Amino acid sequence: MAGSELTNVKSPRVKAARRLTKRAFRDQDRKFLAEGPQAVREALRLADVTLELFTTAEAELRHAELITAATLQGVPVHRASGEVMAELTQTVTPQGLVAVCRLVHVPLERALEGTPRLVAVLAHVRDPGNAGTVMRAADAAGADAVVFTDASVDPYNGKCVRASAGSLFHLPVVIGAPVSPSVRQLKERGLRVLAADGAGKHTLDDVDLSGPTAWIFGNEAWGLPEEIRAEADDVVRVPIYGQAESLNLATAAAVCLYSSARAQRVP
Repeated sequence: MAGSELTNVKSPRVKAARRLTKRAFRDQDRKFLAEGPQAVREALRLADVTLELFTTAEAELRHAELITAATLQGVPVHRASGEVMAELTQTVTPQGLVAVCRLVHVPLERALEGTPRLVAVLAHVRDPGNAGTVMRAADAAGADAVVFTDASVDPYNGKCVRASAGSLFHLPVVIGAPVSPSVRQLKERGLRVLAADGAGKHTLDDVDLSGPTAWIFGNEAWGLPEEIRAEADDVVRVPIYGQAESLNLATAAAVCLYSSARAQRVP
């Protein structure tokens, strides 16, 4: 690793990275921060995505393979003091690794190339932890894409990136997509569009999920607006067999996505 340890939180390099904690600057610079070894590992697996890497001396020793991988790719690696790392991270206990990455989202048309069979659409989802967890669940279920509508949280939000556990780098992610045109495109590509909502007349037990499906998941507090439910081919609810009032967004999304994934794989 070249150069001395970065200790000045006001240095131009640190300030340039620190500004990426704000959405306006991420949009302007076309960059974001990926924090922690899992996110850094997955970012490094994509060509030309990681622009620079900050590491503490302790993390440099603990994750030597990531430092080596970055160096072999020609990614500048900067050793940073604990104080500098605290400026770049948004966790109580930083893990000592932060990568500056290029934005990785794609247009909806590109995300739907080929023959997509499972897509997750986040409509008006505002909680970054929930959104990141849905990305992770979609990735685990083998989804072809995740679509963030124009009223949803920024997937490059630090908490969202961490909650995705690297899945942000695994599957096509679309951001800022208007709901109606997106639903229309999904239908044109042969996907049945299902709105997941507690007010649905049908449950997961009632519907055939074996075909190509796009699931729309709504806001954590008020669900999906009527106009979005009306655009879907059907409104489906997760059955509650016990006494719980409901499931939270990320859990319900995981159940729906895995139900589709399993139905599509059953001979």
